[in-house]
Amino acid sequence: MDSNEATTSESVSKKKGKTKKLKRKVKPDEAPVQEMDQAEGEETEKKSVSEACLPPTFSVSEIKNKQRRHSMFLKLKEEKRKQKLELKKKKKKERKALGDKAPPKEVPKTIENQRIYDETTVNPEDEEVAFDEGTDEFSAYFNRLTNPKVLITTSDRPRGRTVRLCEQLATVIPHAHVYYRRGLALKRVIPQCVSRGFTYLMVINEDRKVPNGLVLCHLPDGPTAHFKVSNVRLRKEMKRRGKDPTEHVPEVILNNFTTRLGHSIGRLFAALFPHDPQFVGRQVATFHNQRDFIFFRFHRYIFKNEKKVGIQELGPRFTLKLRSLQKGTFDSKFGEYEWVHKRHEMDSSRRKFHL
Repeated sequence: MDSNEATTSESVSKKKGKTKKLKRKVKPDEAPVQEMDQAEGEETEKKSVSEACLPPTFSVSEIKNKQRRHSMFLKLKEEKRKQKLELKKKKKKERKALGDKAPPKEVPKTIENQRIYDETTVNPEDEEVAFDEGTDEFSAYFNRLTNPKVLITTSDRPRGRTVRLCEQLATVIPHAHVYYRRGLALKRVIPQCVSRGFTYLMVINEDRKVPNGLVLCHLPDGPTAHFKVSNVRLRKEMKRRGKDPTEHVPEVILNNFTTRLGHSIGRLFAALFPHDPQFVGRQVATFHNQRDFIFFRFHRYIFKNEKKVGIQELGPRFTLKLRSLQKGTFDSKFGEYEWVHKRHEMDSSRRKFHL
């Protein structure tokens, strides 16, 4: 009985294996519908996976693996860039379709146009400001009663880079003379400068063979400004520079000095140069104030044709940051300061500027 049951069970299993499943023939009309359904299913699966991977509170910094975190960051950055580009194209099409009825373009937000209003911003028609400027220390220069004469010196034992900067500044500023201090204190240098008819004393300080400070003292009554110097580039270090400057008196451009403090600093720089520039030399000295950093550039402009003009930088170039403004001539112990830069108090907001 056992053998018969085993043979019957084996035969039944063989018959089941031989039986073929009946396949339903698919009509040609139904095939694309199934393909579309499959594609939609894949898209929904991808979306569900992406939504599962990136929850609304997802942060890339939560990923512990550094390589995976970096790759995810790059992917997110690329997606944002594509979305921004698509939105830009869409807005461009809308503006093109509307034509003249299109709304005006939005002004991009920058630190400059979001600047916190300063109460000391100068109105050019203000009579009080005009009276103060007519009676300040620079009034003799602007009334053409004096001609500028500048003494340029350095800190004790200057190195080659500082010496070369002094020599190049002497070619930029007319009637400038370079002298070495030889250990003399500034309090002893200033009376000698006044007796010899100098109207400015410029001292370039250095640290570890790099120029890092500038003291500009207007003679004989002051004021004295102290600047931090950075990003110094001499002529040999500049690419595509022009030939050495000529002895012509350059033009002076003072840009973006809007407050009372900015006006006094701008007048301090303006009084370095003679009144009447010689336009034949085509040379321009620019002091450009941006976010309280004063960028100095020296260019020569070249007429390409009647409509186009090119500029050629001659050098040197550097950046100044005002540290203090002192009344009178240089006096580190008993001097009265009009303005001192206090970093922790004054730099609390990035949108607050003083010049």
